Amino acid sequence: MLREVTATRYIEPLRSGGSVPGIVEADDLGTYVVKFTGSAQGHKALVAEVIVGELARALGLRFPELVLVHFDPAVAAAEPHQEVRELHSASAGLNLGMDCLPGARDLTPELARVFPVDPLEAGRVVWLDALTVNVDRTVHSSNLMVWPTLGTVPPRLWLIDHGAALVFHHRWDTTTPAKRYDFRHHALGQYGPDVRAADAELAPRVTEELLRAIAAEVPDAWLAEDAGFGTPDDVRDAYVGYLLARVRRSAEWLPTDFPSREQVAAEDAARAARTQAGRPDWLKQVPDLHGKPAVEHDGAIHLR
Repeated sequence: MLREVTATRYIEPLRSGGSVPGIVEADDLGTYVVKFTGSAQGHKALVAEVIVGELARALGLRFPELVLVHFDPAVAAAEPHQEVRELHSASAGLNLGMDCLPGARDLTPELARVFPVDPLEAGRVVWLDALTVNVDRTVHSSNLMVWPTLGTVPPRLWLIDHGAALVFHHRWDTTTPAKRYDFRHHALGQYGPDVRAADAELAPRVTEELLRAIAAEVPDAWLAEDAGFGTPDDVRDAYVGYLLARVRRSAEWLPTDFPSREQVAAEDAARAARTQAGRPDWLKQVPDLHGKPAVEHDGAIHLR
């Protein structure tokens, strides 16, 4: 089961994403990025974080530890921004925390040009994203971190932020487990991911027993509001059934078509040219970031 900790000190909010998570210290002396239950994304984003994150860890991919964080808004009483205080007030009780990776760097397109990723490792990440329908790991928003960046230990790739995954749970009645999604612009597509080898390695490990153990990690309160189900266990059964059916039909959704690094660069250049051509003269001096952050994220900002 996920460990439970209690927030003892609120450090700061993170404004890199719409959910406005916060960095807190807890009574186990750990530092965590906390995603709050009162955010606009709702409980389903937290459910996705737990299920996909714990599945990634079970399959041997690097993913920071998740904990359940008991949060008292009084801990953050000094927060000066009213909208953040309102978020905290709506999030009293149990929230989701992710272990901080101090000094970590976002895998930006610039860093990706020099940071090596083995095709099989890239294939494992793409395969996990395809299985869990995580379409929010793109070239310009990778939700991947490189850590550690200091010391003698070589930097490794870490997965973060799966709140946008499991898109099928927003419309249970209109989805099919064999549906193919577009992963052509996956953040690791330019590394030549060996998705077929990853499928052969990982698919047999995604068993009903494993999925039930992971679904059991999700607190009942985060499942109770899902319309169309009688109990939280009914919702857990739905997640297990869907993912089990999807992994058994991987041949139908396995992504294999990825552009090369040169093709990605050419597409970016063409898109930038189209954008620039459509701008008024006064705006043509403003840099076109194409969804990229204006500055590289601080290493602590890794849960959106």
